Amino acid sequence: MEILLLLALGVHLTAADTHTYQYFFTAVTPGIHFPEFTVVGLLDGVQFEYYDSNIRKAIPKTEWIQKNKGVDYWKRNTQNGQGQEESFKGNVDTLMQRFNQTEGVHTVQMMCGCELDDDGSTRGYKQYSYDGEDFLSFDLKTLTWIAPTPQAVISKNKWDKTGAAANQWRNFLENTCIEELKKYVSYGRETLERKVRPEVSVFQKHSSSPEVVCHATGFLPKAVMITWQKDGEDVHEDVELRETLHNQDGSFQKRSILKVPAEELQKHNYTCVVQHSSLGDERIVKEVPKGGGSIGVIIGVIAALVSLAALAGCVGFLVWRNSSGERNKAFEPLPQNSSPSTDDDSSSNNSNNKV
Repeated sequence: MEILLLLALGVHLTAADTHTYQYFFTAVTPGIHFPEFTVVGLLDGVQFEYYDSNIRKAIPKTEWIQKNKGVDYWKRNTQNGQGQEESFKGNVDTLMQRFNQTEGVHTVQMMCGCELDDDGSTRGYKQYSYDGEDFLSFDLKTLTWIAPTPQAVISKNKWDKTGAAANQWRNFLENTCIEELKKYVSYGRETLERKVRPEVSVFQKHSSSPEVVCHATGFLPKAVMITWQKDGEDVHEDVELRETLHNQDGSFQKRSILKVPAEELQKHNYTCVVQHSSLGDERIVKEVPKGGGSIGVIIGVIAALVSLAALAGCVGFLVWRNSSGERNKAFEPLPQNSSPSTDDDSSSNNSNNKV
């Protein structure tokens, strides 16, 4: 049964309009049925470019990049990808030695990229990880490298010695990267600004389960808000909000888990509330079904004051845990003198990526 409710809500949800431009590089030990090396280019969290050690060439993943980049671009990025492949395979061997490892599955990742807010403020970052843990990161403010583990100090000292790598990366992150970001946003604006409403379901695994899941999927842009209510009042405790994930079609999915005793579900009405820019002044409300089971059967669309803009995010094939609680960052992409996708980049100097 569908219910339309009109409510006066005092909450106005806003989000800054932020664009992101990132490359993820991942190298893994062979033998796990996964390419030994991959490069993924993302704009606003959407993959637009791809390279791996099996196909050994850079390929477009969106219509707008294919339309705006010619043969020379893909040839250049293919050469860069092949050079990076050799560097990162060497990094895996190097770090296994530093950590006294002779076998097992190991991963080296690097991510670099930049962000641009609608107020003109920018951010840039470059980070490495090993086996899912932070290994080395670039501090753009101090132009130094941060080494959280003893094994990373060797790389830090090497790159801090002359300052050349720091200056190179500052120029890229503060200038070239932002210029490229603006250019790519103009290429893909129609796609990036497309809005698709989420499909929402609420369910329990079984009637006695203390966890209720609210799952939103298929939405664009990425920014979404999922909250819980008990008898019409907001619930903030015992709520676990999972990270936003990609779907194969380029849309996004996200879930929120509410932990509540089964007897409480029988006594009270719990609902999941989803707010998204595609809904305009509405929001989707799904009621938790009594007695557990599968998908909730009551769908409410409630008038609200909602204004969401796309927030950028990072998606990599392998994303490491970040003990500091900050944004998960994976490995970088461009150790050459500029980004692999920079139009005037013809260099193949991959030494800057060797740890």
